[in-house]
Amino acid sequence: MNKSIFVLLFFVIVNVPMSQAQINDLLKKAKGSVAVLKGEDVDVSAGLKEALNNGIEAAVSQLSTKNGYLESPYKVLIPSDAQKIIDKVKMIPGFQDVETKLVNQMNQAAEIAAKKATPIFLNAIKQMSFADAKSILTGTENAATTYLSTTSRQPLYNEFLPVIQSSLDEVNARTYWKTVIDAYNKIPFVKKMNPELDAHVNNKALDGLFALVAIKEKGIRTDVNQRTSDLLKKVFG
Repeated sequence: MNKSIFVLLFFVIVNVPMSQAQINDLLKKAKGSVAVLKGEDVDVSAGLKEALNNGIEAAVSQLSTKNGYLESPYKVLIPSDAQKIIDKVKMIPGFQDVETKLVNQMNQAAEIAAKKATPIFLNAIKQMSFADAKSILTGTENAATTYLSTTSRQPLYNEFLPVIQSSLDEVNARTYWKTVIDAYNKIPFVKKMNPELDAHVNNKALDGLFALVAIKEKGIRTDVNQRTSDLLKKVFG
């Protein structure tokens, strides 16, 4: 607790006589101390938001480039239910390369969608409160990213899904996938299936973005050279 606040409380508790001028002086100092604490709250909140903003920008920049997902640890692979279809269909003439083509299309769609992710994420970051920021600052090395994922994953998923769907259509993935499903469902004695790619690609695209944000957050917390502004140096120093 600030010294001025402590002194004022001490005199009140032990009922030591004080002149009105002394009380007014301590109250003035105490108010100033509270203002400083509030200012520190603002700094912590702004610093964490800047760290997350930097993380988002770095993640989007890396994953939205050509083959950004495809040649990264966050490559979008075939979902398990779709893999069963592909294993059957690729034995049909004309579908031998279906897995490679579909993986390429899904990752291209994720790259296109990543370019549009920044404003969706930044809007979520704005919702962080001072209380959240203070607990996050003393948390784990990915506490801010975890907070963002915990509080905003579902809203982000909902907002990102139309972007993913549009991106899949842009690379013709959903139309192509329908031809694969149609071919599979014509195979005698197989159980008819119709899995969609949208949710799978959406989740994997978000997983990649969150993972890279976490790496950036850890860097800012542990590497002074990654604190590229006075605010980041102040909050994480």
